[in-house]
Formats: sequence, C-alpha cells, structure tokens
Amino acid sequence: MEAGCGTGGNLGMLAEFGELQAFELDEEARQAASRKHPIDIKFGSLPDNVPYPANSFDIVAAFDVIEHIEDDLSSLEKLKQLLSADGRLIISVPALPWLWSEHDVTHHHFRRYTRSQLEYVLHEAGLRPILLTYFNTLLFPAIAVQRLTKRALGRQGKGDDTMPSPFINRILNHVFETEKHLIGRISMPVGVSLLAVAEKLR
Repeated sequence: MEAGCGTGGNLGMLAEFGELQAFELDEEARQAASRKHPIDIKFGSLPDNVPYPANSFDIVAAFDVIEHIEDDLSSLEKLKQLLSADGRLIISVPALPWLWSEHDVTHHHFRRYTRSQLEYVLHEAGLRPILLTYFNTLLFPAIAVQRLTKRALGRQGKGDDTMPSPFINRILNHVFETEKHLIGRISMPVGVSLLAVAEKLR
C-alpha cells in the first residue's frame, strides 16, 4: 500500500511486487493516479483518516510524505498499525535541515531530517530501522552549493523547481539512477534525502 501516492508515479513499479492499494488526499492527484494505474485509489490522509484496517499489508510505502505532515510521530504510528506482523515500512524524506530552501516552503514541508532525527522518531513510533541511509548523494554537492549560494546572495525567495533542458535532465537522471546499485549495499554518508526500511519493534 502506498500512502500519499500523489499522481501515481510509483504505482506501476510497486505493482510488480504484489497486490497494490493506495490512498491520496488531493482529488486532482487521485484522478491523475487512477488514469495511470487501474486500482481504486481511496481518499485518505495521515494520521487520522486512513481508509484501511490494522494489520492489512506486508509492505507500506510513503515516499516524500511524512515531511508534509505536522504530526510525523502519529503518522508513523498509524502506518505501523497497518503492517502485518512481519511487515515492512519503506519511507523517504528530505534530509539535512541546513538545506532548507524555498523549495521546502513551496512544497509545504514542515521539516527536513537528519539521520539521527529520523531514527529517533521511527523508534518512538514503535519501529526499528532495518536500513537507514542517505541517498541522492552523487548530486548532493551541486544541490548544496546551489542552495547555499542562493542563501548567501539573498535569493532564497527564488525556488529551484525549474526544469533543466532535456539534455541536462537526462544526465542528471542517469547520475541519480546509478545510486540504485549502491542502496542496500553501503550506507551513504550524506545526501539530499533519507531512505528507511523499518519493521515493528518486537
């Protein structure tokens, strides 16, 4: 089950691993996701309006969702409740509070996490990380320099969501994709985002 599936960009990939369910708060995003993948995407939101009973899923995924919710602890507790006894929670969140920029404001983030902060809130929610690593590491230097330069020049009010040229975008995508061969094999020391795979505390 994907919590907060947005416009459905991950649904095709997730469907390869089993029977898929999803929920999403935004109506337009939900409709867009339904056009991409033929499942019943339910209305729902964290932490108090989740349309599934406890112990329903072997895998629950929340990609770039938790940072949008003020009460991250209650949201993680709710996601934990959805897991079967041996289930796994997979989440990604933006990393490093000092990278905070207009991008985070525009996308309605409440926070960015350090590794220790994410580990702490997972533990408080009754979850034990099996994997906890930074990612988007190879592009980290360029992104960090860009955001720190904007801050130094007083240009924080300008976002960084402008799409690069198709040629540059292909290069950036290729660099980002190379990390899939490293995730799970080594723990990245730093990155723009954090990835966690967690299980219920016994």
